[in-house]
Amino acid sequence: MLGLTPDIGIDLGTATVLVYVKGKGIVLNEPSVVAINRDDNRVIAVGEEARRMLGRTPGNIIAVRPLREGVIADYDVTERMLRYFIEKSGCRKLFLRPRVMVCTPTGVTSVEERAVRQAAIQAGARQTFLIEEPMAAALGAGLDVAEASGSMVIDIGGGTSDIAVLSLGGIVCSASTRIGGDKFDEAIVRYVRREFNLVIGERSAEELKIEVGTANPTNNNKRSSSIRGRDLVTGLPRSVTVTSLQVWEAIREPLESIVTAVKGILERTPPELAADIVDKGIVMTGGGALLEGIDSLLTRETGLPVYVAEDPISCVALGTGRALGMLNVLSHSRNHKALRAV
Repeated sequence: MLGLTPDIGIDLGTATVLVYVKGKGIVLNEPSVVAINRDDNRVIAVGEEARRMLGRTPGNIIAVRPLREGVIADYDVTERMLRYFIEKSGCRKLFLRPRVMVCTPTGVTSVEERAVRQAAIQAGARQTFLIEEPMAAALGAGLDVAEASGSMVIDIGGGTSDIAVLSLGGIVCSASTRIGGDKFDEAIVRYVRREFNLVIGERSAEELKIEVGTANPTNNNKRSSSIRGRDLVTGLPRSVTVTSLQVWEAIREPLESIVTAVKGILERTPPELAADIVDKGIVMTGGGALLEGIDSLLTRETGLPVYVAEDPISCVALGTGRALGMLNVLSHSRNHKALRAV
């Protein structure tokens, strides 16, 4: 009877939730946004439909993102969002509950871990396992983490950037900095406000980052895009043109923080594993890996080859699914955490 419910892996991201179902692949990829009616605390929409409501709701409806910087900021809303996604993926039927693998950033506290576990159990999981994001990202990118050889992964998500060196099915050294796509968006909002006296929303900033954003201004800094917002002086709607060089100036500080964190991990890496990384290079995953020129920026700063995974956005979700089939290998690592639902 237990075999009737497939194992599922969940990339519980700050910006996006991806659900992997064993035997089917990734079945769901939606923003981690929930729209709630304040009057009766009823959920109106979840995912893409709720994302379209961000910044556009009347007073009695709020569109919230229950995860911030990689961890749960609103437990109740996260549980309801998880329940919706598990049911939508078709993996919860009557009394049959799936086993669920959920990823967490490296360095989360025991309280934050417990919140994720309990939210997954309450949302309908029979058994919950936690895996750290760099490990899941490495598995999803196709790296052989079980061999006695060093591999390095940088996963830049919406809320956090996780950097780790892996070997023998475990994490040798790692760092998690709470800088990701959201910080890039916030930096663009501040820059446009300061330079153009224009107020824009984070969604508009994200679109600008995707269209003309760059981490390496020497590559192609002639692209530009028009963006609309509210003029701070007149209070009226206005549009301005922003170039890719200006976007780079806006996000330069968070980019430097990520580079510093990567160098810090390389300094802590044991010599033998460092030699392996020189041969293999560094693999990048997560939505932030799609920022134009970020691989060449890291190559220039570290002197090591840097590669973007084939499908960087899906790597963590794919890795959570594959990890469920490798519990015997991962269980020997102190970095793997499991909890049986009771």
